[in-house]
Amino acid sequence: MRTINVTQITKTIKEMCIEANHYLTPDMKKALENAADNEKTPLGKQILNQLQENLKIAGDDMIPICQDTGMAVIFMEIGQDVHFEGGTLEDAINEGVRQGYTDGFLRKSVVKDPLIRENTKDNTPAIIHYEITAGEHVKITVAPKGFGSENMSRVFMLKPADGIDGVKDVILTAVKDAGPNACPPMVVGVGIGGTFEKCALMAKKALTRPINEHSDISYIKELEEELLDKINRTGIGPGGLGGTTTALAVNINTYPTHIAGLPVAVNICCHVNRHAVRIL
Repeated sequence: MRTINVTQITKTIKEMCIEANHYLTPDMKKALENAADNEKTPLGKQILNQLQENLKIAGDDMIPICQDTGMAVIFMEIGQDVHFEGGTLEDAINEGVRQGYTDGFLRKSVVKDPLIRENTKDNTPAIIHYEITAGEHVKITVAPKGFGSENMSRVFMLKPADGIDGVKDVILTAVKDAGPNACPPMVVGVGIGGTFEKCALMAKKALTRPINEHSDISYIKELEEELLDKINRTGIGPGGLGGTTTALAVNINTYPTHIAGLPVAVNICCHVNRHAVRIL
């Protein structure tokens, strides 16, 4: 049994909130560089180069990549042989978010009540997802999610008879409906299977998979590649102003489902797809 004091969780999440809002992961940085090189239209190439300039300024001057520093989404993969001490885990996570957003001078975007809408002034509470895994390590993924792209997300409860063609259609529908509002070039996270809430969670977590890694299921890998090609043929382009780069990746997760259902969720993220990952 391994013991971890929750103050370590707080310190780590504070650092990760600041890191994710100022620096891209290496796979995202490389993808944007490649997109700028391969974009076919002059305007699209100009926009992609401007996005890279923005990223350099953010890193050099410690200015957030985007003014919308997001609602903090935290994935906690906790080994079953880990014991936490020194307080509750959830309080420690939220304290890390509070410190990260206040000490890091990140925009506070969370309201206490969805209808009364009084700002909590520290960007808490976070959205926290827990998963118990084997072993004695804790994997933390911090993914600040801006709502320009989050608002473009969709859940479709398809019929089994809709099949793979129906799945393709609704994913393309979600992307086309999002258009410029998701700040393309986007990353498209997809969850297929499970239940109403399971497919949405899979789609959100799919965004944190490195975009140069495909599903290890062969036909899903082919589906990711086909949909990326089709999305990039929509002409939405960088910034929604036209071009050949509408998406940088399509990441699909799947799960068993009921005989009567075919749930599909599409969670779109903007061109920065912010997240940071650490293992304790």
